[in-house]
Amino acid sequence: MQPTTPTPIPGAARVRSAARPRRQRLTARAPLTLTLALLLAGRVDAAIQTEAVQYHDGDQVLTGYLTYDDALTGERPGVLVAHEWWGLNDYAKRRAHMLAELGYVAFAADLYGDHKVTTHAADAQGWMTQITANQAAWQQRAQAGLDALKASDKVDGKRLAAIGYCFGGATVMQLAYAGADLAGVVNFHGALPPAGEGQPHIKPSILIAHGEKDSMVPPARVSAFLQGLDAAGADWQMVTYAGAEHAFTNPEAGSYGVPGVKYDAKADARSWALMKDFLHEVFSR
Repeated sequence: MQPTTPTPIPGAARVRSAARPRRQRLTARAPLTLTLALLLAGRVDAAIQTEAVQYHDGDQVLTGYLTYDDALTGERPGVLVAHEWWGLNDYAKRRAHMLAELGYVAFAADLYGDHKVTTHAADAQGWMTQITANQAAWQQRAQAGLDALKASDKVDGKRLAAIGYCFGGATVMQLAYAGADLAGVVNFHGALPPAGEGQPHIKPSILIAHGEKDSMVPPARVSAFLQGLDAAGADWQMVTYAGAEHAFTNPEAGSYGVPGVKYDAKADARSWALMKDFLHEVFSR
């Protein structure tokens, strides 16, 4: 929130310049002091709130995190956040917090269940494979998270978007392929799964933020992915960041010891700024 400038009190300046007793000057300034105190108190009380939300995909219990600015009232656009293959860790929750600071209601979805989080690539690979092996089940799991976001009374159900990182980027593309009711999706260094033959028209606008040196997504896969978007009549844009490797938005990327996974501060900042403009555009339609 921007600091609010208190409205000047009519005549206050004249009182200070007049030759009157000190007591009268203090009395004239008191309302201004009180106004400033109330405004500052209001800013301190307002805060970003996070609530754990339990939801289900069939028999699987999932726990996501709804994040919002409690200084705002009424319904506002909602943004789903889909996590990397590591699971719903602090990084995904931090991105949800950043979205809430922009005025959105964000929901960090749980794609694995059972509070599965790891720093080991073998575990992450296994969990991700279990989800992606069946496309229909994968789409259903993602839709469960979107439904949980939409169920919040703080969310305008007609203005929804989804963003995802790595595995999460591929997941939000599955929502687009499945015809989910979304205004837009943003895929940050995702796996870029191509749409299948006969893919119906893709409704949400799509933004892809891709690293030029992403060794996990070969050029042939990028080409097939974009051809699939064109065949489905999608409104898409793709920005490729020079020198950026896989997971370039995550400051902890290098700590996992996975070759080809590295943080890039410049690409991170640029892609987030681009996402902000993109969300503003799709929610303004």
